[in-house]
Amino acid sequence: MRKLLLILSLFLCFFGNSQEFLLTNEGDTIDDKSILLTKAKAKVDEVKIQWAIDPIDYNSIKNDAGKNYSFSIRYATKNELKSIELQIEGAEWHTVQDIPISESDYKIEELSENDSYVFQLGLSNGTETVWAKKDKFSTDRGWGVIKVLILIGALAFFIYGMKIMSEGIQKAAGQKMRNILSAMTSNRLKGIFTGFLTTTLIQSSSATTVMVVSFVNAGLLTLRQSIGVIMGANIGTTVTSWLIVLFGFGSFKVSAFSLPIIAVAIPLLFSSKSKNKSWGEVLIGFAILFMGLQFLKESVPDLKSNPEALQFINDIAGTGIHHILLAVLIGTIITVIVQSSSAAMAITLILCNEGYIPFEMAAGMVLGENIGTTITANLAAIIGNTAAKRAARAHFIFNVFGVVWMVLVFAWFIQGIDYFMINYTHWSSPFTEASSRPVGLSIFHTAFNLLNVLIMVWMVPIIARIVERMVPSKAGDDEFHLEYIRGGVLATPELSILEARKEVHKFSGIASRMSEFFKSLLTETNKKKIKKLVERIEKYEEITDRVEEEIADYLSKVAEGDLSDVTSKRVRAMLSITNDLESIGDIYYQLSKTMERKDAEKIWFTPEQRNRVLEMVDLVDQAFDLMNNELDQEYDKIELDAAIEMENRINLKRDELRSQHLANVEKKEYNVKSGMIYNDIFNSLERVGDHIHNVIAAASGKV
Repeated sequence: MRKLLLILSLFLCFFGNSQEFLLTNEGDTIDDKSILLTKAKAKVDEVKIQWAIDPIDYNSIKNDAGKNYSFSIRYATKNELKSIELQIEGAEWHTVQDIPISESDYKIEELSENDSYVFQLGLSNGTETVWAKKDKFSTDRGWGVIKVLILIGALAFFIYGMKIMSEGIQKAAGQKMRNILSAMTSNRLKGIFTGFLTTTLIQSSSATTVMVVSFVNAGLLTLRQSIGVIMGANIGTTVTSWLIVLFGFGSFKVSAFSLPIIAVAIPLLFSSKSKNKSWGEVLIGFAILFMGLQFLKESVPDLKSNPEALQFINDIAGTGIHHILLAVLIGTIITVIVQSSSAAMAITLILCNEGYIPFEMAAGMVLGENIGTTITANLAAIIGNTAAKRAARAHFIFNVFGVVWMVLVFAWFIQGIDYFMINYTHWSSPFTEASSRPVGLSIFHTAFNLLNVLIMVWMVPIIARIVERMVPSKAGDDEFHLEYIRGGVLATPELSILEARKEVHKFSGIASRMSEFFKSLLTETNKKKIKKLVERIEKYEEITDRVEEEIADYLSKVAEGDLSDVTSKRVRAMLSITNDLESIGDIYYQLSKTMERKDAEKIWFTPEQRNRVLEMVDLVDQAFDLMNNELDQEYDKIELDAAIEMENRINLKRDELRSQHLANVEKKEYNVKSGMIYNDIFNSLERVGDHIHNVIAAASGKV
């Protein structure tokens, strides 16, 4: 038994936390009938000292009726101990005597905070006391700036782990998730399943809802499809709370294995394969998340030692409407502050597990967290278009409506949770047992979100109509603004590239419209209309400059992330495409100025010149149609054959016009100025054809 306890003491030395101090009976001052093991667990102003004695000696002591055995504890701060050792007058140990021999622990209170103590445990037989070896403990720092920063740091560590894990999963499976969401149909049940699956994979409902808002912004999802995905995301977020409960509060704690997990992940980070790097980030994020959860559990204040705080919580807790609404408000505020419903849920679970807040108050806070998490999506939609704002409002309405009906049936609902746990699980009542509250809270969270989806899934058309009235369409909404990447860079490059691709496709449409304006300019004779067309082309040229600059800026921010080879090639391709599209805008601007000068100087084309230029314009328009169609699909599906054929046709037409032009100049069929402008136009249109070919070639990967 002694050997077993000695092994136990060594084990605790290696695996105990920093607040546990151990000693054994290996010193000279301890005889055979003595303490084998002591342990001190200190808090801010108190310490709990535990001990063990040899079972054989313990039986002997109990059978020794002639002696009055008891335990004693003496303790002093390190400064007081120096005075005791120097035998300074008045310096003495603080002593606790006559602790019953049947006890194995004792709590000492009213200690100095943030101080170091030395203590000894003694075994007394009524006449003399044998003291164990000296050991030490340190009380925690009280709640000041440092402790607040430690709590914030622990929360930040948890959120950072969640972020790293979520981004790693998105990088590893970004293309697949993009395909899943891009292939979404109007079937709302499929939308719910997709939202659930996506949130379960990336472990962030906020990331899913922001992604949905961006996809609505990009035109990949309709408003009604997005509502289904958001509903599924609400169910998916319950998986996060179960992971925290099972691996953070259960008997199997992931935090104990966090360092080995990081050790496995580090080699993956140095892998040459981007997917391996992404999975390395997933593992590291997973480990950091639960390390942060452990730090968070250790750094929350001990409310049990603060009667005023406990009384305040008891006063505001309850199942009345005003009590529930107050808890909802607290949960909403916490979620808005930390900008993470998972982090807010973790805080609530910890407070529940420690017994600081009752079950009904925690359940109310969970409802508030459901409202708070909608703030993230609404913030993302502020700079989005009308469709994105509507999707964010739909998320808010869905969650708020769910909270409203739950508040009305709250008392009966949590009683149902209590009944279910007592009768159908091995857990006890969450109302009376603090250790059951995290599980009860997760059951409440899951049941609420499932029921809310089952109720609201039939009301999707109504929600859609409400948000359409809340955010009405505007005339010319977003006509000349970045429409798809106004919400900023997404969490992963793969998803950001999808946004940029839609913007590039819109950019090609702007360039195509400049060709339409120029075609009208060729045949227009009314001076006011000519002036208006020239001004419009000039305005579009300014737009192309601005769009190219903003897309390039967006892509440069995307490139700052950890890009896969495929994503890196797409970034380079899009930069090349935007450069060519901007050059097309410059060419049409110069052509409009040429036509303006032609009109001002009263230079006229012959009907033959005009018709041949229009033939060239028609060929260029066909090239524009081809370019727009190619940019509207996945770049890896683009074939260059049609683009090469179209460029050859434009080049042949240019050569044909040039030969005819030179022959006509020799015959003096039109004046020199008219010939110079005519020559400039068909050569400029051929350059437009070259840029269109360059765009398609860049998109196909053959830059």
